Amino acid sequence: MRTRSAYGPTWQPLIGLALALAVFGGWVSLHAYALFVFELSWASLPLALTMALVLCWLSVGLFIVSHDAMHGSLVPGSPRANAAIGTVLLFLYAGFSFESLRKAHFAHHRHAGTARDPDFDAENPRAFWPWYATFLRRYFGLGSLIWVSCVVVTLWLALDVPVPQLLLLYAAPAIASSLQLFYFGTYRPHRHADDAFVDRHQARSDEFGTLASFLTCFHFGYHLEHHQYPQLPWWALPSARRKADAQQVEEGAGA
Repeated sequence: MRTRSAYGPTWQPLIGLALALAVFGGWVSLHAYALFVFELSWASLPLALTMALVLCWLSVGLFIVSHDAMHGSLVPGSPRANAAIGTVLLFLYAGFSFESLRKAHFAHHRHAGTARDPDFDAENPRAFWPWYATFLRRYFGLGSLIWVSCVVVTLWLALDVPVPQLLLLYAAPAIASSLQLFYFGTYRPHRHADDAFVDRHQARSDEFGTLASFLTCFHFGYHLEHHQYPQLPWWALPSARRKADAQQVEEGAGA
């Protein structure tokens, strides 16, 4: 089954950039409100927890947009635009280097589920926490530590953000987003389980509906489709998943 974006060379970048702007704008605006306008108290704690959840989800979205930039599917045909957007967003996310992550991500696609896959823990292919620890060691280096430390110190000492507010509405969503990305975008798709992988990509897709897929990881849970068709942007993966499901039904009916 050949699958490509159904939106063509004109609409794909327009849709991708509009969605990227919505995610980035939401991430910046909600952080600004949560840290500089909102007043944290016991009475406002339920709203604070809700904002923390939304900030976590938007942080995941920031990374997914950057991931599309790595594949060139954010702005097809414009490597410079993809690199520029991905560089800014990944640096804001956790001080990551776009080129370093792009190189590692392509290695993941070439060697998925093997010892040469930087996203995979060959020694703990079923264990969540040891694998997550390996994931953190490989990706969160000195540059990320310096960047996050600078942001925290600036918010705390220079901009006078209260420490509880800083922890709940900046630190916690950032940490939680790494867990969310790892669980839905790496561990669930590539973990070893009783069911065998269907092809060389050693990936599986979640059976979530479109809304649940969007809320959990911006459709990155449709991971087999992503590996099979890496040229598709995140928002086109549900269509690829529906086509795969329809093909399975047709094959089952013809058997």
